[in-house]
Amino acid sequence: MNLLLDLSEQTGIRLAEVGFLLILLAGVWLALAHIASRRLSNTRSIVAGVALAVGAALVIVATHWGHFG
Repeated sequence: MNLLLDLSEQTGIRLAEVGFLLILLAGVWLALAHIASRRLSNTRSIVAGVALAVGAALVIVATHWGHFG
């Protein structure tokens, strides 16, 4: 299935922007999880980890198939 090969350059740039934004937000979220109350710190760490993984995957797709970089 080569459906991802049809991404335009603009779509690749947008995917990369969203991916980098998710990585940024996950970093802030992870820092706040360790600063804030201990009650939800595990949940916040899990959310930050998932956001990092999704953001990194979007950047990989944008770089490989979206003509970004």
